[in-house]
Amino acid sequence: MRKITSVGMAVLVVILLTQLGTDGTSGQAAPAGEDAKRFIGTWRAVQENQIGVMIYDSLGNMAVQVMPTRTRQKYAGAQPTPDEAKDAVTGYLAYFGTYTVDERAHTITHHRKGALNPGQVGEDAIRRYEFGPGDRLVLIPVDTGNRIMWERAK
Repeated sequence: MRKITSVGMAVLVVILLTQLGTDGTSGQAAPAGEDAKRFIGTWRAVQENQIGVMIYDSLGNMAVQVMPTRTRQKYAGAQPTPDEAKDAVTGYLAYFGTYTVDERAHTITHHRKGALNPGQVGEDAIRRYEFGPGDRLVLIPVDTGNRIMWERAK
C-alpha cells in the first residue's frame, strides 16, 4: 500500500472542498456574468424607516436582515412574553440561502434555505434589479413592485 504524501492529501482536500458544500451537498455554482459579479459584497439598506444588511458572496451564497427603525420592546425576562415576541418580529425580515442571476431578464433569485418566517423556507424570492449611480442597487420584488434601495457598504 502506498503512503499518501502531504501534497497528495492537500490536493485531495482541495478537490473535496470545491465539490462539496458545508452541508455535504454539491456546492453552488459561482456567479458568472458581469452583473452577477457586481452583486458580490455587503449592501446596506437605504430606507427612511428601515435598517438592514445584505451580503452576496462569490460562492453564490446570500443573507439578508432588515428591521424597522422604530423602538422595539426589550424583553422583561430571559424569554419573551407573546406580546414581546410579536413586537420583536413584526417588520423584521431575515433569511439566507443561495442566489442566481438571470442577466437577460434582469432578475436575481434568492433561494431561501432558512428564514425567520418558517413559511418562506424553501421558497424562492425573485427580484428585478437595477444598478444605479454611486454604488446603488435597487431590488424590486416581482410580486409587489416595491422599490428597495441598497448601497454598497464601504
